[in-house]
Amino acid sequence: MSRLLLGMGIALILIGLAWPWLSRLPLFHLPGDIVIQRPGFTFYFPIATGLLISIGISLALWLLHK
Repeated sequence: MSRLLLGMGIALILIGLAWPWLSRLPLFHLPGDIVIQRPGFTFYFPIATGLLISIGISLALWLLHK
């Protein structure tokens, strides 16, 4: 359990450090992501991106347990 938490913590730190480069990828602008832009306000709800990431993580975990 401690290895899992340590690994997840390190992964989150690495993702946080790489975020400026990751945000430029077209992954976060899929059709199905909701973006509402108003003057001084932007609301972003990544439905399609969240589903794609969830499927990827589920597939990776399924392959690791197999």
